[in-house]
Amino acid sequence: MSDKRKAAKAPETLPVVNAENQKIRDVSLSPEVFGGHVNEHLLWEAVKQYRAGGRSGTHMTKNRALVSGSGKKPWRQKGTGRARVGETRNPLWRHGGTVFGPQPRDYSYSVPKKTRTSALRSALVQKASEGALRVIDLIRIDAPEQGQPPRLTRQLKGLLAKLGVAGKVTLVESRPSDLLVLAGRNLPGVRVVDASHLTVYDALDCRTLLVSAPALARLEERLAP
Repeated sequence: MSDKRKAAKAPETLPVVNAENQKIRDVSLSPEVFGGHVNEHLLWEAVKQYRAGGRSGTHMTKNRALVSGSGKKPWRQKGTGRARVGETRNPLWRHGGTVFGPQPRDYSYSVPKKTRTSALRSALVQKASEGALRVIDLIRIDAPEQGQPPRLTRQLKGLLAKLGVAGKVTLVESRPSDLLVLAGRNLPGVRVVDASHLTVYDALDCRTLLVSAPALARLEERLAP
């Protein structure tokens, strides 16, 4: 086997639990999505592309046209015994301009859609083989009653505690509600992602990948070859 492929195998089924961490049924994983191997090179390529797209690219140094200083010739060209120079903003002088310094640029680039899809399948297979992929029937946050404080974050924190989820976690829901997004925004290490927007970086940059049953179905539909 190539060194770029890891011999990791995902289970055929996963238990589905409710909000009380009680098993209610088993769900079969699609062999078209979870039946392959982990391609580490594709994972590296997808993470690199994601992180490159997140770079601001606002770094900049001043060249000789931007630094402060006079453009006047300091002394005449010949006869002084000194080296010839045209202006004080010369890059060879102290406080002069920078030659070939970094300039604002866009670091993002694109990779083929099939490459991104294969990389995400590899990420899901890796999480499932490690036991880090968990399925819940529904990730629900109740709206507060009138006159009561929202306490959205407390609800989500209690849910994760009942499930025994600790550390970084990525919650994948099919069309997550605004309440769920608001609840997860205040918890460090918690990321709420729509199933249609899940990336390789989101799947790998967490200890637990918590997916709802509807979101798992949408992922399998999205990633089916």
